Amino acid sequence: MSEDLSHLPAVSRETWETYKYRNNVPLRGLEIDGRPALTGIDPSKVGDYVFIFVRDPLCAYDDDPATQLASRLENAELAGKTGMFTTWTGTYKGARISAVSGGSGGGEAELCMFELLEYTNANTFLRVGGSGGTNEAVRPGDLVIAKGIVRDEGLSAAYVGPGWPAVCDPEVVIALAEAARALDVRYHIGLTRSMDSDLISGGRPSVRGYLRPENLNAVDECRRTGVLNGEREASAIVTMATLFGKRGGSVCSVADNIATGEKFEVGAGHHAAIEVALEGMAILAKMDAERTAAGATHWLPSMRIPR
Repeated sequence: MSEDLSHLPAVSRETWETYKYRNNVPLRGLEIDGRPALTGIDPSKVGDYVFIFVRDPLCAYDDDPATQLASRLENAELAGKTGMFTTWTGTYKGARISAVSGGSGGGEAELCMFELLEYTNANTFLRVGGSGGTNEAVRPGDLVIAKGIVRDEGLSAAYVGPGWPAVCDPEVVIALAEAARALDVRYHIGLTRSMDSDLISGGRPSVRGYLRPENLNAVDECRRTGVLNGEREASAIVTMATLFGKRGGSVCSVADNIATGEKFEVGAGHHAAIEVALEGMAILAKMDAERTAAGATHWLPSMRIPR
């Protein structure tokens, strides 16, 4: 009996039908006890707005970051937990928010994004984390709200070609900026760079001071091209969200600045990043309601941002 592929987009169906190993792999990935295997999520418990955290000691979390965020949500409930990811869902000022915590890097981000995109109705995916400054414009403790991601990692290249832009959704950018302004937080809207190597690709020495000659230009290239900060996950998150018709964005705190020599401050600005993410999604939920009421496909500046 052939598999029903009617739910697939035509371009995906055409490709899948010609794949000779299609009967050897599950189309929707692996499952354990009827749930996605890697996140263990109950899809019905995942909210509209998803925060993706890394269990990062540099951000000075007091607990697992998803579990910590759950304490800020109303009616928080565990939506999934495995050895790789923990997911909590609750409500913040009317916005149904899920927080997912996992390991570092684009490869790990891909795994949770795949299951969230394949199994849930979440519409917005936000990278919330820490980063390093790569430009004189930012200081430790500042926030960078990304308007686009420089794809200097390998994961997104498995999905799209080198010229494909990882552009953050403008509605997400506006909502985050409104939140940062209302909270009187130092913030910037600009470019974030994602890399696989947080060390030599960012101009930071590896073992015994190891750097390749091309790594010596990494910081100056960011200064020349206006890249404000560097991290590892935003490209994968924004690329996959956009590619599959959802909204992607990123808000990261800056803990140090290699361009200016300002030293690392553990957790610098990260509490503010979390506050901006929460308030931003509450604003975005109201923008979404305005858009729906207007019968529009996008929120526009002519529509008001409800307070």
